[in-house]
Amino acid sequence: MKIATWNVNSLRARADRVEAFLDRQDVDVLAIQETKCKDDNFPWELFERAGYEVAHHGVSQWNGVAIASRVGLEDVQRGFPGQPHFGKGGKDPVEEARALGATVGTEGRDGVAPVRLWSLYVPNGRGLQDEHMPYKLEWLRVLREHAAQRLAADPQDRLALVGDWNIAPQDEDVWDIQYFLDNEFTHVSAPERAAFQAFLDAGLQDPVRPRHPGPDTYTYWDYTQLRFPKNKGMRIDFQLLTPTLAEAVTDAWIDREERKGKGASDHAPVIVELG
Repeated sequence: MKIATWNVNSLRARADRVEAFLDRQDVDVLAIQETKCKDDNFPWELFERAGYEVAHHGVSQWNGVAIASRVGLEDVQRGFPGQPHFGKGGKDPVEEARALGATVGTEGRDGVAPVRLWSLYVPNGRGLQDEHMPYKLEWLRVLREHAAQRLAADPQDRLALVGDWNIAPQDEDVWDIQYFLDNEFTHVSAPERAAFQAFLDAGLQDPVRPRHPGPDTYTYWDYTQLRFPKNKGMRIDFQLLTPTLAEAVTDAWIDREERKGKGASDHAPVIVELG
């Protein structure tokens, strides 16, 4: 079973590219972030035409997450248990469309067991002193507790937390760490990195980094200042898997080619193949 995660940065604007990607990479499951659409204008037909079931969680022109699967899609859940809400200035807090869970692989190939998958669009943080930062950290803390509780209840749990984490966990995950620190940018601060590390400490594993270590293995390049041609990127998209699921990985990589060409998203897909 081949699982991909991809922040498409507006699904309707990139429908053709998504359809071509599904065909080119022959993925069984695609977790999508930043669909930027509501359910009533989501391009359902794109996935139906390609042979996928799809679930979507979108309530406005911002955020939005989806899961498309051609190997079964069951027990769909909008938002993880206890997911924090956000309201500017603390007013009228709502649960943003940033997390969508489903069980995939129920119609798996070659005896591959089902996977509980979460498509995640972690809050950005916006600024080290911005009110979005404590919201981001609390959002991650509650998600980590959910994952840890599942693993404690069943050490063989097949859970995948995939998506745009908006964190660069290591210095080599940004093109110039000193530039980020000097400008007090988010994504590389100690609290954010600690929040990410907490998932690894809980037992979740990143199957991509061991296969593609070192610098220049980015998943995101800003559109401005020729960041992509200069390879000034960030590694902020991940698939974190429980140990049993990580053991089943036969290959994992970043599809950098998808960042090239006309109409590309500013993120590249991250792909994991299970045996």
